Amino acid sequence: MSLDGDGVTRWRRVADDIRSNIGDGVISDALPSEMELAARYGVNRHTVRRAIAALTADGLLRVERGRGTFVNNKPQRVVYPIGSRTRFSENMLKQSLEPSGRLIKSDYVLSDAATAALLECRVGTPLHRLDSLSVANGVPLSRSTSYFSAERFPGIIEAYAETGSITEALRREGLGDYRRRETRLTAERVSAKDAELMSCATDAVVLISKAIDVDLEGRPVQFIRTKFLADRVELVMLQS
Repeated sequence: MSLDGDGVTRWRRVADDIRSNIGDGVISDALPSEMELAARYGVNRHTVRRAIAALTADGLLRVERGRGTFVNNKPQRVVYPIGSRTRFSENMLKQSLEPSGRLIKSDYVLSDAATAALLECRVGTPLHRLDSLSVANGVPLSRSTSYFSAERFPGIIEAYAETGSITEALRREGLGDYRRRETRLTAERVSAKDAELMSCATDAVVLISKAIDVDLEGRPVQFIRTKFLADRVELVMLQS
């Protein structure tokens, strides 16, 4: 079996075919060696390793040093409670997982009508836009885009880049506490760009959370749009 396309396409196709074989029961225990897989798919071993890394991040495979790569029969989702105090780091630490956040990019933008309404500011208000990746034990779980008032939180980008935590970044900016006002959920297929970023299958489903956080006086702090990988995260809505 030979796969055409560029390097990115090839590793994804290898990963998708192995995933399909696991789902169909063709592969149920140990995977063939990297050399065998490379020969089967007509790719190099680096491409095979990248495919295996993506499937390991998905929880479908586990790599045992000195023994090989094996199928995980029941990959577990990370439980992510959403309530009045939704904090990624706290949620992960409660499950004995090591949280981390990575700044993907940031921009200085002016609010449009939709964002201005959510943040209760005037159209054209200067905002910081922050794109981030949230990871637990080295596995990407979600990617987010957050909007903050540039006037109220002038150093939010630098603070997040240093801490990898929105809560800690806001604390550095003088906000000790905040709460969730509302969360709206939808779902869609992952984009090619996000599949690459989160090392997941190209047909994966993402749960999209659109949320507004406010300070204790009720003033909006951030509007955040988060895409959670549905096969890695289980969202739990808490009663307030």
